[in-house]
Amino acid sequence: MKSSLPHILLLGPARTAVSGVSTHLNQLFGSPLAASFRLSQFQVGSEGAAQGKIGTLLRVLTSPIKLTARILRERPAVVHINTSFEPKGYWRDLAYLVIAKVLRCKVVYQVHGGALPQEFFESNRALTALLRRVLSWPDVVVLLSNREMAAYRDFAPRARIRLIANAIELHDADISAARYVDDRPLEIVYVGRLADNKGVFETVEAARILRDRGIDMRFSFAGSGPAERPLRAAIDAAGLGARVTLLAPVFGVAKLQLWQRADAFAFPTYHREGLPYALLESMAAGVVPVISPVGAIPDVMQHEVHGLFVPSRNPSALADALERLHGDRELLLRLALAGRKRIEDQYSVARVAGDFRQLYAGLA
Repeated sequence: MKSSLPHILLLGPARTAVSGVSTHLNQLFGSPLAASFRLSQFQVGSEGAAQGKIGTLLRVLTSPIKLTARILRERPAVVHINTSFEPKGYWRDLAYLVIAKVLRCKVVYQVHGGALPQEFFESNRALTALLRRVLSWPDVVVLLSNREMAAYRDFAPRARIRLIANAIELHDADISAARYVDDRPLEIVYVGRLADNKGVFETVEAARILRDRGIDMRFSFAGSGPAERPLRAAIDAAGLGARVTLLAPVFGVAKLQLWQRADAFAFPTYHREGLPYALLESMAAGVVPVISPVGAIPDVMQHEVHGLFVPSRNPSALADALERLHGDRELLLRLALAGRKRIEDQYSVARVAGDFRQLYAGLA
């Protein structure tokens, strides 16, 4: 029997993929939204699947046709496109946006990071003008940060913009003084995609600096990505095998356990971040972020209130900040407690579900 609930068709990568958008989709599907709307997914991109050149070409050519057929067959009340302002994703998702609007669907166009619109085609006036028009087509453009809100309003005044920040499911966490005692090594983690622009090589260099300073610490990298093999080589070349561990991606209980064992989250990213889920997860678990203030990150945390900001591409600054936490466990505890409260107050999945319930209800 067909559901009488309004149908929301969400576009995004495989829900098993290691990506922030996959996490976002899983949260929406697992939230109370399912009681008010019939949620279904149209998978885009190749995340979660290995494809050769022929397979990729076939996917690119057939995916718009498949989406058209899906919309005509199911007539969703809202098409929710999850995109990012990076060339590959933008052009792919532009085709989906055009199809949805031609078929008279209401469209939510959610941008998960990437370049700001002023920068995306900064050397091409024609494409910049097209982008300005594109942003006026969706019924709502959803953004993750106040910085993005200001930039998009300035760039595309006709766009209908709404801020809905990312969130996480809260779990119990031990944030007691006993956890952060100074008679053991500082446990530092990185959780996420292993990519050069996430600052992973700067983190390895910071680990080398701390070792040479005689600081007792241990680093764990949990994830996968294009930098995995060169990262392993960098760890070996620096002679850090006894202090730095490269783990596979972690999920569920294993991820919670990794966070619970950690003291600090090293993330000196220079990627155009949206709002990293790993930042929210670390703060919720009492793990203090030592992080670069890019994208929506300054919306979530304040320097020396919830964590420490460090400049990107500066391993020495990262090492200095981590050494400070190692030597001041009272500061570590204070930041951990403040970070947990910040997530409890502002970044719960219940809040995100309520935001999207209101948004969908206004369109469906």
